Amino acid sequence: MIQIAIFSDIHGNLPALNAVLADIQSKNIYYKYCLGDLVDFAPWGNEVIELIKNEKIPCLMGNHDERIAFDLPIIPLEKHDAEETENRIIAIKHSKETITHENKLFLGQLPYLMQLDFKVKHKHWKVQLIHGSLESNEAYLYASEPNSTFEDIFFKTHADIIVMGHTHLPFIKDIDKRWAINTGSVGRSKKMCKDATYLLVELHEDRIHTEIIQVPFDIIAVAHEIKASGIPDFYADFLLSE
Repeated sequence: MIQIAIFSDIHGNLPALNAVLADIQSKNIYYKYCLGDLVDFAPWGNEVIELIKNEKIPCLMGNHDERIAFDLPIIPLEKHDAEETENRIIAIKHSKETITHENKLFLGQLPYLMQLDFKVKHKHWKVQLIHGSLESNEAYLYASEPNSTFEDIFFKTHADIIVMGHTHLPFIKDIDKRWAINTGSVGRSKKMCKDATYLLVELHEDRIHTEIIQVPFDIIAVAHEIKASGIPDFYADFLLSE
């Protein structure tokens, strides 16, 4: 049996990431992977990047990482109202100004996609890691997507498991003994409970076990630090909301 921990969307929330990594360590899980979005919305973007580097955790390039690495324009999203659009622009500009040049270089060299091949006795399990979709780290794939959307990814990648992030909403879909999974978010969950989430995968020769793990962290302390930074209070209030 092989255990794998996969997490995504830290968004500068170092206390949440520390809580997740401590939980992973407590379970003696050796393999760890990150699906990206290390930065924006909480004040520890550099510290999160340094931790991922120091722990040598393989990581994808999320859309926020790409924007900060290459100083891409901030394009408003249709799903955001005027208030969130304004605060989002301020928060991303804060990252552009505070993330170090060295860390921007690191973000810019992250891979876009990654496929893992684990062998358990005579069985090979292929695990496809993506941030948003195969084509775009900006694309949102929700649990409500028709199975055909995920079946197309299975066909293109020959994967047994697809693992994605980006939406901040975890799900596990069993589609004819193949799995489409969203890990949720470490630092900015959109669930009612704002605990950090990550995915635990257990690979056996004849089966797969998957579980979304929720890990509490000091949300009040994180909100306080956001409010003390140049990041809009909007993102502190989001964490404190239920």
